[in-house]
Amino acid sequence: MKQSGFDFGDGLTPSLYFFETDLAGRGYAGIAGVDEAGRGPLAGPVVAGCVILKPGQVIPGVNDSKKLTEKERDILCKVICAEAFDFGVGIVEAGEIDEINIYQAARKAMLLAVQDLKAPPDFILLDAMSIELDIPQRSLIKGDARSASIAAASIVAKTTRDRIMVRYDMEYPQYGFARHKGYGGRMHLEALKKHGPCPIHRRTFRGVLG
Repeated sequence: MKQSGFDFGDGLTPSLYFFETDLAGRGYAGIAGVDEAGRGPLAGPVVAGCVILKPGQVIPGVNDSKKLTEKERDILCKVICAEAFDFGVGIVEAGEIDEINIYQAARKAMLLAVQDLKAPPDFILLDAMSIELDIPQRSLIKGDARSASIAAASIVAKTTRDRIMVRYDMEYPQYGFARHKGYGGRMHLEALKKHGPCPIHRRTFRGVLG
C-alpha cells in the first residue's frame, strides 16, 4: 500500500525522515530500521533492535542513542515500544560471540530482531550492515544519525542491553556491570585482574584473559 509521506510537525528536522519518506513514496509501507548495541564491550551480549514506525509517525526526541542520556533513552524506549507499528529485539550472548566473532554475532542479532517482528517488513534500513534476508534493504553509514527508524532501533537496542547488564550486575556484583555495562574501563579491567573472567565475559576479546 503506497503512503503519501511523512508529516514532520513544527520544529522537527525532516532530514532524519528522508529515507522513510522516499521509500514510502515508492510504495513501501512496512519500513524497518535495524541497529545493534554492544559490539565493543568485554562482557555481555550484543543486542539488536528493529523498529517499524507507523506511516506518517514522528516521535519527538528520537535520535542516535549515543547522543541521548540514559534517562532520555529510557523514556523514548517506552514510547517507541508502545506507539510504533512494531518492534523486535535480537540477542546473541557472549559464548556465541566467542564462537562466531563479534561481526557475525551482530549480524545474527539483527536478523533475530527482524524475525522477532509480528510480520516481515517490506524494506529494511540498517546501520552500516547487511543481513541475509530476501527482503529489499539498504545499508547506511552512520544510519542511526540519518534515519528515524534506525535511530529508534538504536534506542531499543541500547536500552535493552543496558537493562540486561544491570541484571547481570546483581549476579556478578564484583565487576560493576551496572556502571560500565561491560565496557573496558579502568574499573572493569582492575576487577578482571582481581577476579578473572565470569561466564558472561567475551574470552576472545583483548584484555579479558590478561
